[in-house]
Amino acid sequence: MLRALINTACRWLQRWSDDLERDRRPAPELFAPAAAKTYRRLERVVLADAVSRTLFDDYAEHRRGPRGDEEVGWVLLGLREEAEVLVLATLPAGADRQAGVAHVRFNSSAQALASRIVRQADRRLGIVGVVHTHPGSLRHPSEGDYQGDSLWVGRLRGGEGVFGIGTADGEDADGADGHARAEGDLCFSWYALGDGDRRYRRVPVVVAPGPDLARPLHPVWGTVEAHADTIDLLCRQLAQVSFDVVEDAAGPALAVRLPAGDDGRRLRLLFRPDEVRYYLEGEDGLTAIDPAEPFADRAVFLILAELARQRHEAAPSDGVAT
Repeated sequence: MLRALINTACRWLQRWSDDLERDRRPAPELFAPAAAKTYRRLERVVLADAVSRTLFDDYAEHRRGPRGDEEVGWVLLGLREEAEVLVLATLPAGADRQAGVAHVRFNSSAQALASRIVRQADRRLGIVGVVHTHPGSLRHPSEGDYQGDSLWVGRLRGGEGVFGIGTADGEDADGADGHARAEGDLCFSWYALGDGDRRYRRVPVVVAPGPDLARPLHPVWGTVEAHADTIDLLCRQLAQVSFDVVEDAAGPALAVRLPAGDDGRRLRLLFRPDEVRYYLEGEDGLTAIDPAEPFADRAVFLILAELARQRHEAAPSDGVAT
């Protein structure tokens, strides 16, 4: 079953490499780059309990939906340790995925933006693997999966990744080697694949207390998909862009904040699937702005230009043209 993930994975990996190169600056000690490690073959997968809960809940919800007979998937972000992977975030394939009963292609733009948002808390996070579902009872990655995964897995930390296969035949699924976990009729079986490996191998999975750092993004995933390219462009053109998920009377929204000058004010953009609202944050609270511009990237630069004009007009003149 072909899961065309090669271009997507390479794109994220290259973006993370670019981001790290651009952002080489002092960081809080908690998020300082980890010391060089000697990686060994993966001996187990450690799922944060919130990650495990997301996988089972999302899979169950997917099967109840109108596209329930299609494959569905998640990209996993986490930390690679010497002989294990700690999985801390799930990025869903999304509504704009291309999927059928035999493949799933992720929405790469949404995934790239989501990874940027999640990694603002800890830049050590990276791709550690992929989970996707199979119809029927094929609990093992397919030959098509191998043809794709083997081309990019070597770019992961340690040259190895973890791969989960979800099926809906979970009765008696927990194997003696601990590589599978089941709830009701849903089962996820776990494998590792290293650079140069000829086949996947089963790997034990355990669940430990921990968050799903991407879970707050799931309610606004439609917004992430709708505006991913525009927001990513703003991130590449402007510094100190930050993100949050907020909710008001209109429902959940993705909040994007960026500096609006050297006076401490910030622009706050609220993104929803079909609209963007603009505010100026200052000591007096929020001021709504209407840039009369349908494209968010152009609207941001129009607002910044107007704020710059106002600052120049308010500044005392020294008689020198600049």
